[in-house]
Amino acid sequence: MKALVLRQYGLSGAQVEDVETPIPGENHILIKVRAASLNDWDLGIIEGKPLALRPMYGLFKPKIRTPGCDVAGTVLSVGAKVSRFKEGDAVYGDLHDCGFGSLAEYALAREQDLMPMPASLSFEQAAALPHAATLAWQAIHDDLERYAGGSLLINGAGGGVGPIALQLAKLKRMTVTGVDRASKLAALQEQGFDAVLDGEAEDFTRQGKAYDLILDVQTRKSPGDYLRALKPGGTYVTVGGALPKLLTIGLLGRFFGRAQSKQIRLLALKANVGLEALHAVFELGQVRPIIDGPYPLEAVQEALQRYRQSRQVGRVVIVMGQ
Repeated sequence: MKALVLRQYGLSGAQVEDVETPIPGENHILIKVRAASLNDWDLGIIEGKPLALRPMYGLFKPKIRTPGCDVAGTVLSVGAKVSRFKEGDAVYGDLHDCGFGSLAEYALAREQDLMPMPASLSFEQAAALPHAATLAWQAIHDDLERYAGGSLLINGAGGGVGPIALQLAKLKRMTVTGVDRASKLAALQEQGFDAVLDGEAEDFTRQGKAYDLILDVQTRKSPGDYLRALKPGGTYVTVGGALPKLLTIGLLGRFFGRAQSKQIRLLALKANVGLEALHAVFELGQVRPIIDGPYPLEAVQEALQRYRQSRQVGRVVIVMGQ
């Protein structure tokens, strides 16, 4: 089979090669991959960054042979102890808890890492959803009812998480502002954002406007900055960004927020939690991913460069030429 194989850190160290097809053990499922998508996890694994995570990735040489956490495909075979799925089932999920590996023509997963794929989704759409949709759902699901009809700001809105969070918020009649680089603002307006801001030219925390809820995908500021942009009783939640800032939010955010009767928190993602709960809105067509591409596996280097430079709009999807 063809797979993206990581021999050394850096984009040049990740190349599409012919390798042996994996064999499922008694607790595993072999998936014929139809589509996968790129996430920060994947780029971090390929580049070995941030350096603080090298003990997990491998200090000097990558431990993970093939990146890729989002997968959509069909079950080719199952191990003896697998009971939830059978050959031919369409499945999708986030594989970051079972070793990654979706950027290949075939991938292994445990049954708890997969969900039945909603019939209303294409494989490309399904591959764009697991990681991004569960990040959005886990980050703001409990807050959407609380702030229904209120205001939400999404920082880093032009990637995979932003469009999902926007659509979920619109189901609760929220007014949504999207922040990203200037080149993405027209696309955000087309998606239905009520207002857009150029994050490279404007600091949303210093505009004198406050929001009920802030979802941050690109955390680069201190807790005090975010508190300034929250209404009384408001909530800020981050799902990604610069590691030092994330650590500050995780360690000190609750203390800073409590002093002003506001909430600041860091989401610790749980793989695939919330995906089943989202099936209803997927089936109704109320939530759909924005796809950048799709790109064939042979063009994955081009797709990775696009992702690395943050030029993508939506989730970068890779399809397998089978």
